[in-house]
Amino acid sequence: MARRLRPVPLRSRPRVTVVIPCYNYGHFLAPCLESFIDSDGLDVDVIVVDDASPDGSAAVAREIAARDARVRVIAHETNKRHIATYNEGLAAAEGEYVMLLSADDLLAPGALTRSAALLQANPEVGMVYGFSRRFTTGTPPPARSTVTSWTVWDGPEWVAEVSRRVSNPIYTPEVLMRTSVMRELAGYDARLPHAADFLLWLRAGTRAAIGRVNGVDQAFYRIHGANMHVEQYAGAVLDIEQRHLTLQILFDEDGDRLPDSASLRERSLRALAREALLLACRPYDHGTPVGDQAGQLDQLARLAVEIWPEAKESKLSRRYQRHVARSRAGRGPVVTAPVSAFRDRVVEHLGWRRWRATGISAAVGSL
Repeated sequence: MARRLRPVPLRSRPRVTVVIPCYNYGHFLAPCLESFIDSDGLDVDVIVVDDASPDGSAAVAREIAARDARVRVIAHETNKRHIATYNEGLAAAEGEYVMLLSADDLLAPGALTRSAALLQANPEVGMVYGFSRRFTTGTPPPARSTVTSWTVWDGPEWVAEVSRRVSNPIYTPEVLMRTSVMRELAGYDARLPHAADFLLWLRAGTRAAIGRVNGVDQAFYRIHGANMHVEQYAGAVLDIEQRHLTLQILFDEDGDRLPDSASLRERSLRALAREALLLACRPYDHGTPVGDQAGQLDQLARLAVEIWPEAKESKLSRRYQRHVARSRAGRGPVVTAPVSAFRDRVVEHLGWRRWRATGISAAVGSL
């Protein structure tokens, strides 16, 4: 069972290393560092790893380092891509706790101190997260700043809760990890260029307890063109494929650390297949797919069966086939598009509220 705890302040002054990977984000570096480098009660050092940015980001980082001895720079001569960049910076971390923070994101005031306090007070906890707000403008919205509680899960219990929902509940800006745990995990897995963070969190839960700071905003995740999917359903296919591979790696390589892992694996794959079919049905619920969407939706439906063969005979699969048949006959959905859109907004909002409050995504359900 998850434990709700009353927060306590730091007892000593731990060292925290923040690794900032950077590619063409030099103009974001200064505000990123300013959001956390003077955190109360902490000795903070920063490693900026520039991945051969053509926009002069390395020069910006060096200028900052020349003014602040807490900042050091690793500059690549050639582009090594994001996973190698992350891992190089994490391997160089010397603090008791470590965070990977993208140069375009920000921490909320006091976030680093709040997370460090939870780790210090609970030595069994290997990773702490919280709630990360999205923003699109130059200045993020005001942050909630009153901590209501801490939640601490036994690691395998948290892994079970998350894997049954097959959804990554964490945006990377707010994660603080015990460096010893990060070293055991050896960083991000290059087999998962689009889901390596999800696997890292799950693997952390197989080795240590997981904590969460509740009631506050811990970070700000910047939404802009460089990090958004252009093709929504093509992106959905890739996302489902990467989460499927995440689950396969987790249960193949760390399943022996999880109680009843065979049953958990089965429930997780079933839930992921259901999500793929729900995504395939959604555009038909809202009208008629346009352009090449229909082909991408067929990919999702086929992927669901690859993940969980029994999905082929499920009610949700039959619903999808009815949608396709009606669309080819020039007929719209049985339930009108506005009604479906309203239902989806309600479900998504309730799921979002649950996630913000608890740190666990809403259940996908079963086929």
